[in-house]
Amino acid sequence: MGDPAGIGPEIIVKALRHPLVRRKVNPIVVGSLSVISQAARLMGLEDTVKEVTDAGVEGFPPQVIPVVDIGDAQIETIEPGRKDARYGRIAVQSMESALSLVLSGQANGLVTAPICKESAHLAGFPYPGVTEFLADRCGVKETKLMLWSAPLKVIHTTGHLALKEALKRLTPSAIVRTAELGKQVWAKVYKREPRIAVAAVNPHLGEGGAFGNDDQEIVEPAVSLLKEKGFTVFGPVPADTVFYHARKGLYDIVVAHYHDQGHIPVKLLAFESAVNVTAGLPIVRTSPDHGVAFDIAWQNKAREGSLVRAILLAARLAQSERMNREVRR
Repeated sequence: MGDPAGIGPEIIVKALRHPLVRRKVNPIVVGSLSVISQAARLMGLEDTVKEVTDAGVEGFPPQVIPVVDIGDAQIETIEPGRKDARYGRIAVQSMESALSLVLSGQANGLVTAPICKESAHLAGFPYPGVTEFLADRCGVKETKLMLWSAPLKVIHTTGHLALKEALKRLTPSAIVRTAELGKQVWAKVYKREPRIAVAAVNPHLGEGGAFGNDDQEIVEPAVSLLKEKGFTVFGPVPADTVFYHARKGLYDIVVAHYHDQGHIPVKLLAFESAVNVTAGLPIVRTSPDHGVAFDIAWQNKAREGSLVRAILLAARLAQSERMNREVRR
């Protein structure tokens, strides 16, 4: 469900009434029944929210929003935009309950609405963010943040780190692993080999050492290793042109090396439609590529486009996973 004080509850209500979502997915909301009910009332959708106890229940008409209530999160009055341990606790409990449904096989994929990290930390959440929480609970050490949109698909070698720290962690093996995980996600959606561009680190590839040798010492060896593995890969490609050429169709995936290198172009071109995919998890997890938007929360202004796409992409990835399991049998 995400943070109750953010836009999560209202975009959930809007997204779950989207006709394409209801044709493709059997959606279940995990969170506070009272909060989702209030979000529905905000939009004049009285009596559309229904509590369910079995995540596998099907057959709800499109106007019904089924909710698995986490039980101890009945909030009668929500203060929009407030950073509060109570709200953080609800967001965390919702994630924990939803993840349990996926890990137990009762659900095929997880879509997380935005949380406020500060509220979660006030509630004792010990992780930097949702991705780290999911990786720990799923028993994996490495995940990568991938942004998926129509104009650009970008996967990041490093994630939420200070730029100085991100550059310290940049190694040929990290770049290779990033490209491998990006290809895995791509393969679940498309049948052909992706054309992967690896962005340069420094301006103009360092201009022969004038601006650093990182591209020659780190990125070029990674590209060579990927070619040896049979990847269709290009690079290092100057970062000031790689996204332009990717948007034009020359590349399918761009490997960016730090958070803003990849996020700025995607958010510029697809702010309301991009989806965050966590590559490297043993489960399907997506989320909208935006935050809690406290400034417009509970005003019926938030747009559900990114969440709709996150749900549909999760369904597509989950369907591919299921087909692969059947083939292996």
